[in-house]
Amino acid sequence: MTISWDVVSYAQISVEKLQPIIRNEPDVLLVGCGGCFQSIPGQLRANLRELGVVLEWMDTSAACRTFNVLLAEERSVVAALIAVD
Repeated sequence: MTISWDVVSYAQISVEKLQPIIRNEPDVLLVGCGGCFQSIPGQLRANLRELGVVLEWMDTSAACRTFNVLLAEERSVVAALIAVD
């Protein structure tokens, strides 16, 4: 399933913006933060950990590759991706 996501900058990523993506309680949440790696905003990792979500944060290209590997391993994974040119 694909869900439209109105996030266009890594600074916009928040638990609230991720709620529709993590509602099915995946084992792993991959976030592709754009064309190059950016630091995780604020308390995002801690907030997601409190919800039981494992966050893997990387640039969007790496997130796409990792998503495909985890799917091939039949892992419960979702990806939130910021589009890149």
